Amino acid sequence: MKKILICLMCLVAMASCAGGGDGASALKEGFQTPPLTARPGVYWYFMDGNFSKDGITKDLESMRDAGIGYVIFLEVGVGVPRGPVDFMSEEWTELFRFAVSECERLDIQMILGIGPGWTGSGGPWVEASRSMQHLVSSTTRVSGGGKVKVHLDVPAPNPPFFGEGAFTPQMKKDWEEYHQDVAVLAFPTPEGSERIEDTQEKALYIRAPYSSQPGVKQYLRPEGVGAGKAEDSAVNPADIVDLTALMTPDGDLEWDAPQGEWTIMRFSSRNNGAATRPAPLPGVGMECDKFDREALFAHFEHFTDKLFEAVGDRSDSFGGIKYLHMDSWEMGAQNWTASFREEFRKRRGYDPQPYYPVYSGIIVGDREISERFLFDVRLTAQELTIENHSLAVKEYAHRHGALLSIEPYDMNPTQDMELAVSADVPMAEFWADGYGFNTAFGAAEGSSAAHLIGCDVVPAEAFTSHLDAWRQYPGMLKNQTDWAFGAGISRLMFHTFQHQCLADTLRPGMTMGPYGVHWDRGQTWWPMSVGYHTYVARSQFLLQQGRTVADILYLNPESVPHVFRAPDSAYDGPQSNMPDRKGYSFDACPPSMLYKAKVKDGRVVFPSGASYAVLILPEWPTATPQYLEKIYSLVKAGATVVGNPPAAAPGLADYPACDKEVSEWVSRIWGDSSQNVRSVGKGKVVLMKGEADNLYQPYGQTMDLLSSMGLAMDFSASPSDLRYTHRRTKDAEIYFVSNRSAERNTFRCSFRVGGMVPEIWDPMTGKTYSVNQVYEAGGCTSISLPLDAYQSCFVVFSKEGTGAAEAYPSSAGEKTLCTVDGPWTLTFDPAWGREEPLVMDSLCDWTLCEDPLVKYYSGTAEYRTAFNIEGDVPSSCKLDLGDVSVMARVNLNGEDLGILWVAPWTVDISGKLRQGENTLSIEVVNLWQNRMVGDLRGEPGKRRTYTTWNHYTAEDPLLKSGLLGPVRVVAQ
Repeated sequence: MKKILICLMCLVAMASCAGGGDGASALKEGFQTPPLTARPGVYWYFMDGNFSKDGITKDLESMRDAGIGYVIFLEVGVGVPRGPVDFMSEEWTELFRFAVSECERLDIQMILGIGPGWTGSGGPWVEASRSMQHLVSSTTRVSGGGKVKVHLDVPAPNPPFFGEGAFTPQMKKDWEEYHQDVAVLAFPTPEGSERIEDTQEKALYIRAPYSSQPGVKQYLRPEGVGAGKAEDSAVNPADIVDLTALMTPDGDLEWDAPQGEWTIMRFSSRNNGAATRPAPLPGVGMECDKFDREALFAHFEHFTDKLFEAVGDRSDSFGGIKYLHMDSWEMGAQNWTASFREEFRKRRGYDPQPYYPVYSGIIVGDREISERFLFDVRLTAQELTIENHSLAVKEYAHRHGALLSIEPYDMNPTQDMELAVSADVPMAEFWADGYGFNTAFGAAEGSSAAHLIGCDVVPAEAFTSHLDAWRQYPGMLKNQTDWAFGAGISRLMFHTFQHQCLADTLRPGMTMGPYGVHWDRGQTWWPMSVGYHTYVARSQFLLQQGRTVADILYLNPESVPHVFRAPDSAYDGPQSNMPDRKGYSFDACPPSMLYKAKVKDGRVVFPSGASYAVLILPEWPTATPQYLEKIYSLVKAGATVVGNPPAAAPGLADYPACDKEVSEWVSRIWGDSSQNVRSVGKGKVVLMKGEADNLYQPYGQTMDLLSSMGLAMDFSASPSDLRYTHRRTKDAEIYFVSNRSAERNTFRCSFRVGGMVPEIWDPMTGKTYSVNQVYEAGGCTSISLPLDAYQSCFVVFSKEGTGAAEAYPSSAGEKTLCTVDGPWTLTFDPAWGREEPLVMDSLCDWTLCEDPLVKYYSGTAEYRTAFNIEGDVPSSCKLDLGDVSVMARVNLNGEDLGILWVAPWTVDISGKLRQGENTLSIEVVNLWQNRMVGDLRGEPGKRRTYTTWNHYTAEDPLLKSGLLGPVRVVAQ
């Protein structure tokens, strides 16, 4: 059964790779009727014991009906009092089993977090000896020249990064009491006070959240490496004395100390203070040791093993548990485990013990040697984390017929992208624009990792928000949705769908404190969200096909930790929450993936099929000989490589011989560095000129280089207000383009495609259109493309086309047939507002009505009217609603014409309009703010809303609501 499930998982993950296996027509069919794999997903949060079996079913059924296909199951404790169902109790486990069975019934895939909370993997079952560890020290100074008797204090643990607020009493006790002695070292007290700067970061005691805390370093540059400068205050490694065997378990030491002043350091392993935040209270505990796979599997015995056992044999349906998930890394850093010294020796080739004082900033040997040692510590920590944690989780997931997804960022003590490529499915994150932090960099990291390993689905935690207060809705998110698609995201996972365990009358209902975009069935507009989700699914279906097309590959330095950021100049416009790539797209590559690259036809290619015209090296002072040897092999085989030579190796492994090897490889690759362009074998090396842009050659220089190689831009437009991304299948070239401006325009677009038929595919409607005027020159195709404000479409090229006969519509030549003036009969939901219908002679904003049951109304209201068409009915016409706040469903003459969720508020009524009388019904929904503010103002005397977190005051403004018009019938 498990083998079958693993095969199923492979099919689920790779289903999109077919790229329209039966040709472009199959691609079109999948676009118009997207499969389950193309649906978006949600973070499905449960709040510390607030469970409801009825709520589980209603949540999942509402997701299915709205077009949601995936849920990330996490239970947390944020901003809500504890509920009655204790985490991991028998009742809780039965409810979890029921949730899985409901996912199976409803064809919704569950992605299970690997621990309580969203932080990582741990709980109250994690013993201190198997928790995340730091090597800490205490210092005692003595005068030598005879017997010395001294007590060495137990080193104190580092303060927890997030404080002790999350500790349970037992956890606090364990944190305060647990320690394991590692070594006692003595050395002549150095003169002076020179220290290694930033050792809290460099020795991995602290890795603060890069996305949310100012001043966190993107990377740790190896200061002083290559300088070879001695330090007056340095400790000579040969003078260090190992006194470990002389200390009693109580910390007493008797030593015949030589003449002089001596420093004695007692080193111990202590817990790093990482808690399973923000876990439900019964799940609060220590995070397990990320360097020790046995500690991880001991954690699984207490958590996932029990859940898989409770679920039992899983069905072979599309739905159910199909992934395990590691969410954003918020556990902080670790620099020790019981086997660390042994692992370090094996991996780096020397004993780290004489260099332990460097952990606390003391210079051993000289500054360069100490910095090199700290690099080796971080590199070893990265290797242990990936081998014994992420890859071990992946192995465990596969054993249970599941895949592993990872969000590889924030407080991550490894390279983000090294952690990313260890997943089956790398994942990104972005916050809603204006509602939190800027994590747009994660899109480039996640999509690049997915492209390199051959994963065609790139999920993203989407629209994470703080103090959203139910203000956001699909139309408001359209531009950022399209940015995500252009940035390489192909599965939106909305943060968050809060499990609604309360009665349906208590709305909006449960929240996750102040967090989340409130993407759940408690929303006013949830029944209409299927319109937006269908747009998303159509887009995601195409964006999951084939593989991406990019010309530039930015190689990360051998740096730990490291956050990849492309040159600012590689994006259009200023850096923001929505940076758009220019006409030569790019990916990034972590060092480990470089070794899988080969050269074919002058391009750097990977087993996944990812292919790049140029490899850009980082402006970085160090590189290992192995790294340079691989670069040399690529150049010699025909690659074009851009970058300047390093000066030295980064670590102490095989030092100083490693620096000589680096020098030899530099000579082979760059020669004497006097040539701007140097031929090496079949390839060439290009020196970077001027200052680096975020470690790399400025984008303009790269553009010039690619142009000189005879490679045209993959995409360009005039005006330049279009974003794009490009996917390639064996049958088609697929371009997604989006107008990122608030103005309608006609764009002259050029695509690097020749000899193929272009069609325009509209993800809003599923319609496909022919292109009347097509120009080809120099292997590129140009078309004119009219787009409304923030409108998007796909331009799909195939050999023969798919038979789209209708020409892409334009607003040119439109004529108003009639304006629908009313009167309008407006009906409200009496549970939330006026009981009697309201007759309106003309359309107006609800908040301008004197009746408080209309003024403060939140929910759906229906407008009804009739209008006459005199004379002949045109063959092509549309209904224009003018302005709507915030979504509408249109019914003309008894026929449902669908949902309008974003401007322009128009719907095609060709063939639906008739001569004479026409009946029109328009359901319009607004946001929760008006009703909630009205409740706080005491109007109209009855409180109607309930939520677990109050976002408003009585002084907050009301939001424009309703159908505002003018409503027109327009002939096209």
